[in-house]
Amino acid sequence: MTETHSHDADTHSHDGGTTVEYWETFYQEREQVWSGAPNFLLVREITAVPAGSALDLGCAEGADAIWLAEQGWQVTAVDVSETALGRAKARAAERGITDINWQQHDLADSFPAGRFDLISAQYLHSPVAKAYEREQILRRAADAVAPGGLLLIVGHAEWPTWVETPPTDIHFPTTAEVLAGLQLDADEWQVEVDGLGEREHAGPEGQPGARKDNILLIRRR
Repeated sequence: MTETHSHDADTHSHDGGTTVEYWETFYQEREQVWSGAPNFLLVREITAVPAGSALDLGCAEGADAIWLAEQGWQVTAVDVSETALGRAKARAAERGITDINWQQHDLADSFPAGRFDLISAQYLHSPVAKAYEREQILRRAADAVAPGGLLLIVGHAEWPTWVETPPTDIHFPTTAEVLAGLQLDADEWQVEVDGLGEREHAGPEGQPGARKDNILLIRRR
């Protein structure tokens, strides 16, 4: 199973507490949450892209950031959880990677400075965020893409196949909805990939299954 991390919203209080409180509790409940493998759609779409500067939004325990660094990218990786960032730094150090710029941000309130040749937003879903908050974060991400650079947005398209009765109050945005929310100038941006990816996704009791994800790769002209 790949990382499929889902992060970052605002610092305001929600039913589950602040964003920081929610994700700190999430990570502290287990010594390791994710598999340690990079997200497969990131690998699929970016392997052949010449390395430059990259920003990993919601980097979780660091698998994507580490993979990018190993491909030659100069990586800035951000997460709201200090616990997750600590694990990411330790994992990177174990692999001899010392030049990733790790930053703690609640992305609705603060955002890394600078422009980047690649910005990756993998599964930027959060149960303590509203839809408009995610849109605001992604619009800010688009603003930070350098000329000629890429914005890669991957999100769940549907529930895993082993979920027999999926919740009805959770909506997974389509790529069309994400594009509309970005409010991009069509003369300035080019859509390079707009589609679905499918991966194996086992259930919590080892049930075999699969899950489909939306993928949107857009380039600033």
